[in-house]
Amino acid sequence: MKKVLFIAVVAVASLASCKKDRTCTCTSTSSGGGAATTQTITYTEAKKGDARANCLSSTETQTFGSLTYTTTTTCELK
Repeated sequence: MKKVLFIAVVAVASLASCKKDRTCTCTSTSSGGGAATTQTITYTEAKKGDARANCLSSTETQTFGSLTYTTTTTCELK
């Protein structure tokens, strides 16, 4: 009985510890110049996989007439 109770307590504790506050920091730079911008997003009580799925790096290209600008956003989950 003690073994079963111990295993149950360990299982519950391991599941509960997976959720915690996760911070996603994103830095955006543009090929058109200008200062880089930084944004921080906090996911409260999130699993690491769920937070990682929302903390994504990206590249976006926009064309205005003959000008093309590329904005690169690099994100890091902490």
